[in-house]
Amino acid sequence: MNNTEIATLLNGLVEISRDRADSFKTCANNVSDPALKLFFVDRAQSCEEAVKALSVEVIHYSGNPDASRSTEEGLLRILTNLKTVFTKKNNLAVLEECEMGEAAAVMAYENALRQEIPDSLRALLERLYEGVKRNHEHVVRQLRDEARNNPNLA
Repeated sequence: MNNTEIATLLNGLVEISRDRADSFKTCANNVSDPALKLFFVDRAQSCEEAVKALSVEVIHYSGNPDASRSTEEGLLRILTNLKTVFTKKNNLAVLEECEMGEAAAVMAYENALRQEIPDSLRALLERLYEGVKRNHEHVVRQLRDEARNNPNLA
């Protein structure tokens, strides 16, 4: 991949990370459980840190960090579903929607890591990917399953 292609790839991850941060903030503002609220605030901050790290790399590869919002249909659908879910303040529904968003982020990082990129960039993307995967598999999915099995949490 040349520098322009790498910068474009990274800008896609910037958009997804920015969307994830916005989604986590929306979740934090709309769940009833205080522990979930703190979890979502923490995840939003983590996503914002990823945006900063990825933006530095975009510049390193002679690109301009993308400040626009993602227009990908899948992420917009998830955000729309989140807004609908929040009218009920249903913790389980919020977690289910959050998991779908994290699944989309996992796929984006997996696709990026399949590309031929410099080792130093690969190390950064692998580190960020591990965080996204951990959110999806261990935290969001686990919290969702707990809410499914405990009606008091939903």
